[in-house]
Amino acid sequence: MSQPTMSELFQAFGRIGLLSFGGPAAQMALMHQEIVEKRQWLTEEDYLRALSFCMLLPGPEAMQLATYTGWKIRGVLGGILSGLLFVLPGAMVILVLAIAYGYWGRLPLTQAAFLGVKAAVIIIVATALYRLAVKTLKDKPRWIAAILSFIAIFVFSAPFPLTIAAAALFGFLTAKKSGRTEPSHAKVKTPYKAAALFAALWAIPLLSLQFFGSEFLAELAWFFSKLAVVTFGGAYAVLAYMTQATVQDFGWLSLPEMIDGLGLAETTPGPLILVTEFVGFLAAFKTGGLWFGILAALLTLWMTFIPCFLWIFLAAGHVENLTRQPRLANALSFVTAAVVGVILNLGIWFSFNTLFAEFNVYMVGNSTVSLPKLTSLNPHTVLLTIASFGLLALGRVPLGITLILMALAGVGLSMV
Repeated sequence: MSQPTMSELFQAFGRIGLLSFGGPAAQMALMHQEIVEKRQWLTEEDYLRALSFCMLLPGPEAMQLATYTGWKIRGVLGGILSGLLFVLPGAMVILVLAIAYGYWGRLPLTQAAFLGVKAAVIIIVATALYRLAVKTLKDKPRWIAAILSFIAIFVFSAPFPLTIAAAALFGFLTAKKSGRTEPSHAKVKTPYKAAALFAALWAIPLLSLQFFGSEFLAELAWFFSKLAVVTFGGAYAVLAYMTQATVQDFGWLSLPEMIDGLGLAETTPGPLILVTEFVGFLAAFKTGGLWFGILAALLTLWMTFIPCFLWIFLAAGHVENLTRQPRLANALSFVTAAVVGVILNLGIWFSFNTLFAEFNVYMVGNSTVSLPKLTSLNPHTVLLTIASFGLLALGRVPLGITLILMALAGVGLSMV
């Protein structure tokens, strides 16, 4: 295993940051190719252990994997550099696209293009759901966990953190003691100073805004800080919780705007969770204009990604032991199973609101369930969704090209 210079690390993660399209699975595959296969900076065992560790943490696992890899190779500075390079290229692109959307997103031509993007997003989420389900739901208990989590959220609007916590607790308590791996005796090196620095960088703006800043920015900062703490299970789980909160609870964005934001995040490099930047910008742009939107976008980025560095630097030295604990491993497997139900809810919600224009509301106990009126089905969106399926699932056309083609198809249909 070779030891790279900081310049070599910059080149490698700069390349990863610019080319990391397609969501977490594609991004982690790219990192594996660059770091393990091509440059041999980590062994296969180290990489898989790091991946398991990052899945234990809240927040975007691909960004945390990049940070951990940089830390493992070149220490704290390496971790900071690799994490920033993974995020910043996509963040700059998303900001430009969010500004353009704020000014021109409601134009008929733009909406027609986004109709094609939304249709593609339905297939993207469905594909991610299928892959995760095949990998995760290997026995009856995990199928039950997925089904119960879906029912809890779709029917009873159960809070996302409670659903995930229940799954984790069940997995932790039911872990089998047999087959336990002995803990590693590797020396633990925890960069406490770096962890303390990022804890302060996270807390200072949060507390400052609470006492001295804008009420809106304070609310934004607190929400995305909470998001950074409670969202286990990967990027799509984060999106499910964030969509529910920003659309239903806070009313910052409409559902079509949220789906548009997801489409933009899918078309850009970097972690999918950069859609948080789009949410922050657009929510603030509506009330305070361009510069208030840019400030909110930067704040959202800060509150979303600074905690990722904190989690890595706090726990990175304990990876050997954490990934060998059977109770934690079982808890994680049940969290991932519950996330299948969460993503299913996200996919159905997005699909219904993209394909249908009208809904009937039904009471289930003290909760309400909205189901679409079949007569309100949009035939244009159906055609675009079928075309997206043909390109992505059957034709294996790259995601970026598919999204461009679907945007053009949406415009073409609107003209016809």
